[in-house]
This record gives sequence, structure tokens and C-alpha cells, in this order.
Amino acid sequence: MSGHSKWATTKHKKAVIDAKRAKAFAKYIKTIEVAARLGGPDLSGNPALDLAVSKAKKNSVPNDNIDRAIKRGAGLTGEAIEYTEIMYEARGPQGSALLIECLTENRNRAAADVRLAVTRNGGSMADQGSVSYLFNRKGVVSLPKNGLSEDDVLMAVLDAGAEEVKDAGENWVVYSEPNDLQALRDALNSAGIEYDTDEAEFVPSMEVELEADAARKFVRLVDALEDLDDVQNVYTNADMSEEVMAALEAE
Repeated sequence: MSGHSKWATTKHKKAVIDAKRAKAFAKYIKTIEVAARLGGPDLSGNPALDLAVSKAKKNSVPNDNIDRAIKRGAGLTGEAIEYTEIMYEARGPQGSALLIECLTENRNRAAADVRLAVTRNGGSMADQGSVSYLFNRKGVVSLPKNGLSEDDVLMAVLDAGAEEVKDAGENWVVYSEPNDLQALRDALNSAGIEYDTDEAEFVPSMEVELEADAARKFVRLVDALEDLDDVQNVYTNADMSEEVMAALEAE
């Protein structure tokens, strides 16, 4: 799940080591296939593919899987896979909003699966535009604090298009315009600062803090969506207090 409340950051850290790793691999593989189909298999002449491969390697996707995805996407294996990007909008518990980003070769399956996951877990599908206006597309880089102060991070990224640095518990999160993401990556690399994730994401303009019962239902809803093969990302304006998170983790 994307978003950088303290809850989302905690969830991201846990997801790195849990059973969702296979799903994460599939997400990176799809992105590689799409980039190879659009721009060809040569990394040096296809910046989007080069970036997709770099992210896959950073997240421990095996090289054999990456090579096969490049060949499959570029049509070198005889397979023809046409992916379509679709964004669904939904409402969750306590008026929370969700944007559900899909990458699929079967629109009908994706629509049915998303609708079923939402309605079975206390949510409702929303009309196009009724949720998306609550979000802005931003470049988002999350990095472990590792003793870094906010000023340390600002000094590294201020001239690279950074708009804001936020405290997300054990992480700093840097926001920019999506087009400035590469400049942010370069600035952090030049400063020797390691980062965990770097993505263009839909960031909520305001967050909704969920009470315990709503939070419990919301987690089930997001888990059901993220388990779907066609879902690439789930963006939300939901947040949870540390007390609510602790209560959920104790269950």
C-alpha cells in the first residue's frame, strides 16, 4: 500500500519480509515488460526500462526473471501480452478514500475482482472523479533516518526539486513533482544517502484518522486488494494513530 503515514511506513517495512514478496516481484516484472514493449529491450536506449530493471534489482528480483521479462515484453519469445492501465476509485470505512491502480491484460477480470474485493470487505466502488480529486500526483522518496536530521536531507535534495520533507517515524519522506524524481535520486546518491523507495504516487491532500474498528476493516480491505494479481498499487488518505496500530498488531 502506498502512502507515507506512520502506519503505511510500518506496513511497508513488514511487507519487505513477508509472503507478499512474490507479489512484489510480479509487480516489477510487469513494469519491465511494459517498458520493454514500449521502448525495446536495449537498456541504454530505453530509460524507462533501465529504471524498471534498476528497481527490480534493488528489490532482489532474480536476474533470470528480469531477463525473461525483457525478452517477453519486447516480443522476442513469441508471446504477445498487452497490458492496460486502469484506475478504480473506492470508499472504505469511516469515509476513507482509495485509488486502486491496476495493470492488466484482462479488463473484465480486473474490474470484477476489484469490485468483489471492495464490496466483500466493507467498501463501496465510487464514481470516476469522486475520489481522485482528493489526491495529487507527486514524486515520493522514502529513506531510513539512520541518524540523518531533517536538515541533512534538505541540504541534499533542496536544489533537486524537493518540495517538502516529512517525518514518518523511522523514515524521512521527500516529496517533489514526478518529473523531478530522477534529480532527487541523483542528489541522494551523490550525497551517499540510501533510500528505500522512489515512486510517482498519488498523495492525499488531507488524511482521515481511523478509529480502531474502522482501521481493522480497512486493513482487511487493503490486504484483499493487494492480493489481486492485477493490482499494482493502492493509494489512500487513511491514517492510524500509534495507539490504534499497536492495538491491531496485538490482535
